[in-house]
This record gives sequence, C-alpha cells and structure tokens, in this order.
Amino acid sequence: MEEVIEQLREANEPVPVPLELPDEDQLVEIEEQLFIDIPFVFREFLLHVSDVVYGSLEPVTVTDPQSHTYLPDVAANAWDAGVDRSMIPICQDGDDYYCVEEDGTVVLWSGEEEIVTEETWESVWHWARDVWLES
Repeated sequence: MEEVIEQLREANEPVPVPLELPDEDQLVEIEEQLFIDIPFVFREFLLHVSDVVYGSLEPVTVTDPQSHTYLPDVAANAWDAGVDRSMIPICQDGDDYYCVEEDGTVVLWSGEEEIVTEETWESVWHWARDVWLES
C-alpha cells in the first residue's frame, strides 16, 4: 500500500484546481447517501489518494459534489446501468465500471455485456498499481 501511495504521489499531475482529500466524517456522509458501508481498504484509498490526478482513468472522489467523479453520482449511474447494488464503483471507464466488493476485491463490470468479467484484483491498491498507474 505505501509503495503504491508513493508511486501515485510521484505521478500526480498538477491541475488548476487541486482536489482535496476527505476526512472520516465525509466518508460517513457518503456511506449514508449510498446506504452501504465502504470497505476498509477502499476507505484507506479515498483518505490517502483520492486527490491524485493521473493518466486516462479518473477514480471516484468524495469531496466535491459538483465533480463528475463524485462517488454518489457515479454509483447511481453504475447501479442504474445494472451494476449490483452491493458493489461500489471506484472508476468508470466508458461503459465499464471497476467496482469494489464488500470484501475489498476489485472487479470489472462490463457495460456491453452487463456482467462482472473474470478480471479481478485483490484490493484497490492492486488495481491502482496494475490498472490506474498503467493508464
């Protein structure tokens, strides 16, 4: 985890209006909006690197309700598209969604096929290393 955080921090691209990191209170508010608990490992991800801007993928954020990456809005769109309500999207990629399951595993949901594919990652940190940092 620490190594991935370091890599993301180094790769962070400067933007005109930098994102802010959330605090625990904001994550509790998000959970109340979603009616679902955020898995521990995904909480850690949001608390430590959800302000990073890098590559072609844009993971969800939780501090700016006006952002197109605002988790409650991305989740509503994902669930409307057919993603199972027990999964929380961590990143939209076209019609596809990378989602975190209750146990912290990350899966790829295919919008074209409307199914969870066989691609999985042990945690959001593995996904960040293998997918986001490679985007």
